[in-house]
Amino acid sequence: MTLFAYLDEFGHIGPYIGRQHPRYKESPVFGLAGFVLPAEAVRGFGTWFFQRKCELLAFEIGRSGEHPALWEKKGASLYTLANVTRYPELRRFTNRLFNKIERLGGFVFYVGVRKTAAPGAHNPNRLYARVFLEAIKRIDGHCAEDCDPAEEFVLILDEHEQRAALLTEAAKSMYGRGQRRRHLVEPPFHLESHRYQTIQAADWIAGLVGRLGAIWADPAAWPENEAFRRYFEHRLNRVSRRSGIRN
Repeated sequence: MTLFAYLDEFGHIGPYIGRQHPRYKESPVFGLAGFVLPAEAVRGFGTWFFQRKCELLAFEIGRSGEHPALWEKKGASLYTLANVTRYPELRRFTNRLFNKIERLGGFVFYVGVRKTAAPGAHNPNRLYARVFLEAIKRIDGHCAEDCDPAEEFVLILDEHEQRAALLTEAAKSMYGRGQRRRHLVEPPFHLESHRYQTIQAADWIAGLVGRLGAIWADPAAWPENEAFRRYFEHRLNRVSRRSGIRN
């Protein structure tokens, strides 16, 4: 069996000092999050997500004048405190999303880090590459150790300006010396998110994980994000595999 892993960014790639800092205040974490599905479930899931998106955000889609298949809402804009507390339909949809992924034989996946480097020492490209390679390592480990028989996977990401460098790092992890990532079929594919319902779904999950990651990493600075823990943390933990945000 082949698995398809769809991931997008959560948090913020830049340095973080504190929420009250005039410049470096966006998020204490950065990582990649999304979901993994068996290949045969991908088409049906994309249709299901598209239908639910059209139901949940019918007003915004209609007002945009765009075709719903090309319209997207970013996860960070969807999973705001105001939205999750005001709209129970968003909370219900989130649980349905997790349930759907689980019923199709998939799981939610996220990996990230709490940022601690000083601004002068912070390297965004190196940070992204580090998280990217850790994601490959963990999904490869799932295919090798958690699946019987062992499975392969394809990794799909949103477009990134460092695509060439990331593909080089992925190829090295597949074919270089030492412990190779033998279950990654090809170096990752980078897609335009507005054209792919699956990438949009990954972005929504990433938006939610970013809110949770902020309070996990710096609870004193992000107390309002306790609402995300109350509504979603338990269910996210149940449906996720080999996931975490490291200090």
